[in-house]
Amino acid sequence: MTIRIGVIGTGAIGADHARRIAQTLTGGQIVAVTDVNLEQARKVVDSLNLNATVYDNGHELIKADNVDAVLVTSWGPTHEEFVLAAIAAGKYVFCEKPLATTAEGCMRIVEAEIAAGKRMVQVGFMRPYDSGYRLLKQAIDEGSIGQPLMVHAAHRNPTVPEAYVTPMAIVDTLIHELDVFRWLLNDDYVSAQVLYPRATRHTHSKLKDPQIVLLETARGIRIDVEIFVNCRYGYDIQCSVVGEEGVANLPEPQSLLVRKDAKLATTILTDWKQRFIAAYDVELQDFLDGVQSGTLRGASSWDGYAAAVAADACVKAQESQQIEAITMPERPAFYG
Repeated sequence: MTIRIGVIGTGAIGADHARRIAQTLTGGQIVAVTDVNLEQARKVVDSLNLNATVYDNGHELIKADNVDAVLVTSWGPTHEEFVLAAIAAGKYVFCEKPLATTAEGCMRIVEAEIAAGKRMVQVGFMRPYDSGYRLLKQAIDEGSIGQPLMVHAAHRNPTVPEAYVTPMAIVDTLIHELDVFRWLLNDDYVSAQVLYPRATRHTHSKLKDPQIVLLETARGIRIDVEIFVNCRYGYDIQCSVVGEEGVANLPEPQSLLVRKDAKLATTILTDWKQRFIAAYDVELQDFLDGVQSGTLRGASSWDGYAAAVAADACVKAQESQQIEAITMPERPAFYG
C-alpha cells in the first residue's frame, strides 16, 4: 500500500520532507502540494520531478480524494486550522512544530482527535528519533546511572536573523528540549524560571541572548538549559544527565578527527538540518509506517499540548523574571 501524501507548505522543511518521501523513504508518494507562494510550490514539484497537483490552498488539498495523509509544514499560525481540517476529513496528519501557537489551540486539536476516536496526528518533534538521544533514554530506563537528579543542556545556534526576538528563544528553539526532556525522563514540569546573563555583543535590542532556563519536574529533577543563538562557532546541542551513580552525555555527532598544522581538530556542524538529518528520515518513515498500520507511534497531540503549556510558562517567566508554576492536566487515557 502506498500512502498518498499532500504537503502544505513548501519552505525549507516542507521541501526537504517532500524530497525524503520522494527519494529516500518507502511507502509514500507526494501527490499534492500547496503553499501561500504557489510559484514556490510549483518549483518544488518540478525540482523533485513529482507527479503532483498544485492546489490553491490547504483546504482544497485536504479535501482531495487522492490524498490519504497530510504534511503540515506551513507558517506556524496556520497549523491549528489545517490539522483540525485534516482530522475532520478523517486523514492522518504529520504537523511540524508548533502543533498550534497557543496551548488552547493544541487542546482543541486534542479534543478533536479524541472525538474522532483514534490517534490521527503526529507532531514533528524529531529528537526522540536521534540515535544519541535514544542511547541517553536507554541509559536512564535501564537504571545504569541510577535515578536522574539533574540535567545540564545547551542549545546553540551560530546566528539568527534580525526578526528573531526574545520569546522565540522559547517557542522556536527551547520547544525541542521541552519535548525531549519529558520523553527522556518520563516526567512533567512543575515550574520554570528564565535568567539573563551578560548579553553577547552579537545580539540586537529585541533579543536577549544568551538565556538560561531553569526547570523543575514533578519528581524533583532540576534542569538547566543554556539558549545561545548567536554563539558564532556552530550549531551545538548538548545534554548531560546526572544520576545517582553516574553521568550520561549526549554523544557528539560523528566527525572526522584530523591532525594538521600542529592541531587536532573535528568539524562542528553549522546547520540544524544536517545535525538531525538521520532523525528526520527515521521520524517520517515511522509516520508512513504508522499510517499504513493504522497506529501512530510518534509524538502525539498531547505531547504538542504539554510542550505548549511549558513554553507559555517559560515566556511568562521571561517577562516576570520570577519562578512560574506549570500546571499540567492529567494525561487523557486516550493517549496511553
